Amino acid sequence: MNTAWSRPEGYPGGRFWQTARFAIDLSRPKVMGIVNVTPDSFSDGGSHCDASAALRHCEQLLSEGADMLDIGAEATRPGAEPVPLEQELERLEPVLKDAVRLGVPISVDTYKPAVMQRALDLGVDIINDVRALQEPQAAVTVARHPSCGVCLMHMHRDPQTMQVAPMEGDVVPAVRGFLAQAAARLRVLGVEAERIVLDPGIGFGKTVEQNFSLLARQGELLELAYPLLVGWSRKSSLGAVVAAPGAVVPPPGQRLGASVAAALLAVERGAAVVRVHDVLETVQAIKVWERVRQASPA
Repeated sequence: MNTAWSRPEGYPGGRFWQTARFAIDLSRPKVMGIVNVTPDSFSDGGSHCDASAALRHCEQLLSEGADMLDIGAEATRPGAEPVPLEQELERLEPVLKDAVRLGVPISVDTYKPAVMQRALDLGVDIINDVRALQEPQAAVTVARHPSCGVCLMHMHRDPQTMQVAPMEGDVVPAVRGFLAQAAARLRVLGVEAERIVLDPGIGFGKTVEQNFSLLARQGELLELAYPLLVGWSRKSSLGAVVAAPGAVVPPPGQRLGASVAAALLAVERGAAVVRVHDVLETVQAIKVWERVRQASPA
């Protein structure tokens, strides 16, 4: 098994992720650090919601070994309310202006085309969209840029309703089909395959069992011939699994061990990028895994 995503025969792109300023080498797994510039984040309670705190957190994650940063200003946890465009830009702009000077790929987590365009104008490298560019003009905004990277994620319904009425049945073919169509739409607009990465959307409208099915059968998603970016960090499915019978599910901050385990399992099953809150511990785990692979007989 490769240390990163497995390239199926006939894949049109190389073993890298082309972004606005960087061609990210995917010959080994990469760690994307999460920076939430929101007062209502499910994971950190808004501790990085002002620009100075967010930038300090960016620097901390880089010191811990993050390969890239994903910065968002609208919570997408279950039940989260939409943020007006002006407010999202007000939160994001001062952070992005300084973050693009940190010397690493910067991703912006948004589904609004106007935010995408402003972020790209500021020099952001990657658009990470939980709605897979389904909003009007979103795909065109990405396609107009000559080289920005894009991550297309699967989400069932929307943050307000996704866990009220989650998906039914076998999610793997449904997620696979959705992501295939989303990538195909971009390719028709002229976006090169090397710019596209896919995300199965762990926790976004799926049950606990369905989320773990996506992990167990991750190889079926790799058959789409695009790298995978996977975000298990601190998700409620992990809390449900590690909770003792009849006990309260541990809050997000107490899911470190489960988060690192899930990230490592995703890497082992071919994920090219893992999106995490706990960068230091995830980087350490991947280094140990890589050393074991190096020591293993051919």
